[in-house]
Order: sequence, then C-alpha cells, then structure tokens
Amino acid sequence: MNILIAPDSFKDALSALQVCHALEAGIRSAKPKADVRLCPLADGGEGTYEALASSLGLHKVEMAACDPRFLPITAAYGRTVDGKTAFIEMAKTAGLQLLSAEERNPMLTTTFGVGQQIADALYRGVENIVLAIGGSSTNDAGIGMATALGWQFLDENGMALPPVGGNLNRIMTIVPPENRPRVSVEVICDVDNPLFGPMGAARVYARQKGADDAMILQLDDGLKHFSNIAAKTGAAPDPASSGAGAAGGMGFGAMFFLNAEIRRGIEVVLDLLDMDEKLGWADMVVTGEGKIDGQTAHGKLVQGLCRRAAKKGTPVIAFCGLLEASPEDIHQIGLAAAYSINDPAEGSDLAELIKMTEKNLEKTAERVFQTFKL
Repeated sequence: MNILIAPDSFKDALSALQVCHALEAGIRSAKPKADVRLCPLADGGEGTYEALASSLGLHKVEMAACDPRFLPITAAYGRTVDGKTAFIEMAKTAGLQLLSAEERNPMLTTTFGVGQQIADALYRGVENIVLAIGGSSTNDAGIGMATALGWQFLDENGMALPPVGGNLNRIMTIVPPENRPRVSVEVICDVDNPLFGPMGAARVYARQKGADDAMILQLDDGLKHFSNIAAKTGAAPDPASSGAGAAGGMGFGAMFFLNAEIRRGIEVVLDLLDMDEKLGWADMVVTGEGKIDGQTAHGKLVQGLCRRAAKKGTPVIAFCGLLEASPEDIHQIGLAAAYSINDPAEGSDLAELIKMTEKNLEKTAERVFQTFKL
C-alpha cells in the first residue's frame, strides 16, 4: 500500500511537517509494510515557507527586518537553488503570531517588514517572487510594504505619513519611486474577500487582529479612501476583485504596487510540489488540519487536495482536532472519511488538547489503520 501523508499544520500545536511525522508513526505501527511518503502542505498562511522549503530544498535567507510594530527582528525567506525565485511568507514579519494579545492593533501595525524582505530579494537578483499573504496582523493595504520599496504617502500638507492602517484615510497623495522593480510577483492566499464593505478586509478580519467596533469602521473607511486615491493614478486594480481584501488589503496593495497576480494558495502549492505525480503513485492520501467543518468545502486546503486527488481516483481521509462537518459536508469536501483525534473523555480544555495533539494524532492514526482496508 502506497500512502501519501499530506496535511496542513495544526494551528498553535504542530507544523505541517510535525503532523506528517506523527501520522507516519501511527500508520507504521499499524501497517509496517506500507510505503509511506511525506508531503507537508500549506495554502498561503503561516507555515507556507516551511512546507515549501522542506519539499523544494529552498536556500534559507536570514535578514534583519521590522516586525508589525516596527521593532527589529530576524526574518527568513527562501530562494530556489538557481537564485531566480524567492518565496516570502508575509507572516514572518507581519504575522499575528508575532504579537501578544495586548499588542494587537491593526490601526498601528505595518507590512513594512514584508517590503524589506522583497527589497532584499531584489538586491540579490531574483526575477520571480511568490508571496504568501495569510496570517497577517495588519490592515494597511500594503502601504508599509510599499514604503520599504520607496513609495511615499503624503497627507494634505504634503507630509509623509507612517505606513500603518490608521493612516489610510489621511493619504492625499501617492508618490511612486523613481525606479520601480521589474519582477514577476505571484500572490497566494486562501480568501476571496473584496477590499472594503460588509465582506471586506476590516469588517471580516480586523476584530481578530485586535480592532474594536470604532476601529473597524475607521479601517473600512480608510481602505475605501485609499482605493479612491489609488484610482486617481489610473493604474489601480478593482477593489472588488477576488482577494483584494486578503491580509488586511495586502492583496489590493500587491496588485497595485507590484502588479502582482493573485492565485488560490493551495493550487499554487500543489503545482509547485508536483502533486499530480505524487497522487499517481499513491493508493491513498492522508491529510488533516486543526478543524474540519462546513467551511472546509469552500476553497480550503483539504478541499483543494481532495479535488486534485479525485482526478486521479485516489481516496483521501483526514484527521483533525475538531470535527464539525456533517456527513454531507464530508462528502462535499471530497473526503472518504474524517476522524477527530480528540477523545471526549479527555475533556474540552483547548490548551490541554493542543498539548496532546502529537500524541493523539499518532494514537488515532494507529487505531484507524489497524482496521482500515483500502
């Protein structure tokens, strides 16, 4: 039996590679003769760099950069062996996980560090950039990133504004750099929100980044105002386009400042990892993520993997921490079966369940595969 293990990370618990190892241990205990291959996945959010680096053999580049509050950190991105392509994960410098709950405030956070990484990659001569924009703590429409690349944002008095979300509605003039970089940029994300409005970046995501009701209204107004100022340049993207509101408007910003193309994250990752070839080898696929529910069928990683596997006729089963999908949902996602790794007898304390993720993944995989027949 050829088994391909291809999970997402379990947020706050294990990386995708760690999930692979836990599932592998359980499967090998039950099926020692199985041929098992590991392929950690991500869809544009946290962990995308690690998932690609482990599979593509990326060269790690470490550099000094700013975190979401302009404080110094050491950040990393990846380059291909030929040096022509850089893989940059926005969460490394602008991620929500970099801030404590008390520090989270999208009025004050910035994507400046993302721009620093892009600038470093350009200095090293890259020709293509893949930018993963999930997991952000920001709502600045990418003006922080652009500032690091030489753009200026001026108020009504012609003074430069700090590039944070709270200043979007104060921008009156956008000044591009004299020499804009010539580079191909592909943005990967897993959401399709517009820039502003009821389903926009601020109203849907800003609260989890630390915003209160008043902040959300101001940020939404700021995103709308900024798109209007950008439109005066004659080269702005449509703020209603799919993904424009991703990562606090970074989708819109990447299209405007970098002429980027936005693609669904899981599809790009699957292409980069030659998933079609791997699925042709596999008799079955084992995947997983922290939570599987009705939303999993709407473009999330597991559903994207199932869609690819269906073309090859390869069945997929999934393990998760929280299973809230109905049998109909599981069928719609494309899964043959889904299993929760948490025993109700262990209680429902989230912190304790997170600590037991590795153990429970291994134990549940072993139990399932002891009786599982393809």
